[in-house]
Amino acid sequence: MGQGGEPRRAQAYDGELGAAVARAQGGDEAAFAVVYRIVQPGLLGYLRGLVGDDAEDVASDAWLEIARDLGRFRGDGAGFRGWSATIARHRALDHLRRQRVRPRSATLEQDVLDLPGPHTTHDQALESISTGYALELVRGLPRDQAEAVLLRVVVGLDGPAAARVLGKRPGAVHTAAYRGLKRLAEQLGVEGVTEDGSRTLGESK
Repeated sequence: MGQGGEPRRAQAYDGELGAAVARAQGGDEAAFAVVYRIVQPGLLGYLRGLVGDDAEDVASDAWLEIARDLGRFRGDGAGFRGWSATIARHRALDHLRRQRVRPRSATLEQDVLDLPGPHTTHDQALESISTGYALELVRGLPRDQAEAVLLRVVVGLDGPAAARVLGKRPGAVHTAAYRGLKRLAEQLGVEGVTEDGSRTLGESK
């Protein structure tokens, strides 16, 4: 089975992830290593979009909390990705407050995510989202759009899960995610982005 580090294929590993989480909760250290291997790439990409070069440090703090509270988690693989993203987001916001770095928009509480699933042209634009260049473009988006794109594409959450992480309504989140993806596609030179699509971002081709 591949390495599990390809963000857009994150959902394909939910079964393996859920099983590993259950074993890790029973004290299996090797299983926790599997959990880390599957989740860390997307989590780190998400944090890079929020705190830049400090992502590794913030991720370390998040994993300490994840390990500490693992026994309290209830859910499947997809649920664990959302739970871990929520923890990472809280650690990132704490970090930004400590650094006195204000978000680009006045608050983080703007509309954020749920995208029905543009594909084809969006896929072309998002193939390179894990690269440093693309993450810099994402960081240049308004904060609500940036978080929407990062959670959907990099972490691989579905719309309702991403909305829960952000404390927003799934319907409100749709607009920010679509606008962010459209702007990214334009910056990456991809034309013809449409709002409707037949599958959800994050799924394998």
